[in-house]
Amino acid sequence: MLNVKELSRNFGALKALSEISFTAGQGEIISILGPNGAGKTTLLRLLSGILAPDKGKIVIDGINLAENRVGALRLIGYIPENSPMYDEMSACEFIRYAAELRGVSTSLFRSRLDALTFGLELSDVLSRKIAGLSKGYRHRIGIAAALIHSPKVLIMDEPSEGLDPTQKHIFRRFIKDFSAKGIVLMSTHILEDVEALAGRILLIDEGRLVCDTTPSRLRYQMPDRDLFSAFRSLTGSKKKREM
Repeated sequence: MLNVKELSRNFGALKALSEISFTAGQGEIISILGPNGAGKTTLLRLLSGILAPDKGKIVIDGINLAENRVGALRLIGYIPENSPMYDEMSACEFIRYAAELRGVSTSLFRSRLDALTFGLELSDVLSRKIAGLSKGYRHRIGIAAALIHSPKVLIMDEPSEGLDPTQKHIFRRFIKDFSAKGIVLMSTHILEDVEALAGRILLIDEGRLVCDTTPSRLRYQMPDRDLFSAFRSLTGSKKKREM
């Protein structure tokens, strides 16, 4: 269980997030939507422990992130947009490096690597240098590195940006399989991914939670039954563009 209560974060005079609250449970894939500058990435960085909130709390399986940072981070896997990697390493070396940072034992590493390699279809590239790999493979290696310690919560920022249809299929299938035993939170501008994966939407605008709903409920608020129309209506994007 993930419990987020009254989460707020300011950057000087800028209120990036204001009193965001929600809960999430095992089996959920949640899409965080909002226009540019809404606070989506700030929220993900708070949830992953990269930033500290000015107010509020994050509790994962009963562990308060502020009170037991190490214990909470053991339960989190985070994939930022354009995840940084060491190009001189092979794919296997990079995943092993991530495992060592997370304190994964040698015996557990091999079994977990095998499972991730199978699920993400990485067997052909494990020995290859990251510098020579496509964006799709680099992205999947980033997922493997984020999950090598078997976290319960996977947090992703723009996870399928730039992937081709085959790579998206592999990515979506894997995320659905992972969510059966964990929680997935993803920020994305690709509404196709939202409809294909998410069972729930958190819509954020100007640092506030506008609504917590499902894709079907959000779509059926509009006469044309279109998810993008609902997004534009609730975030005020259409009005802002016409001003």
